[in-house]
Amino acid sequence: MQESILHEEPCTAEERRTAEHIVGLERAALDKWFRGDTSGYRRLWSERSFSYFDGVVAERVDDHAAIAEFLKTIDGKLFAERYDFRNPRVQLGQDMAVLTYQLFAETSLIDMAYNCVEVFRREEDGEWRVIHSTWSFIRPMERFGNQEG
Repeated sequence: MQESILHEEPCTAEERRTAEHIVGLERAALDKWFRGDTSGYRRLWSERSFSYFDGVVAERVDDHAAIAEFLKTIDGKLFAERYDFRNPRVQLGQDMAVLTYQLFAETSLIDMAYNCVEVFRREEDGEWRVIHSTWSFIRPMERFGNQEG
């Protein structure tokens, strides 16, 4: 990758592989997401421990069952020909990782401009899953700077 996705440099080969794996998991879920298939996130988000914030959800979602119900409302309805996954950054800890990035897409439901935060944990089965997800809108003043005077 041309720019570093890891917060800390230098890093070990294993840390780089882990960071690339985590980014790959997210991209695979997004690829499905923009084809109207929410199953990538249903599998990526932890059934054991999960919470979620989003600009289109009034309160925090506190478990996988509740987010699965929300996903049913958009399954098969959200499509985009392409999306822009910008500036991924992974910060690693012991069996934990935080992925941050910006996401832009013109979809069949809404135009997306999000700051995304995915907190991953390696679970007992050895798989990395998201235990917390935040998708917050990038407001115009945040996106383009203050245009006043």
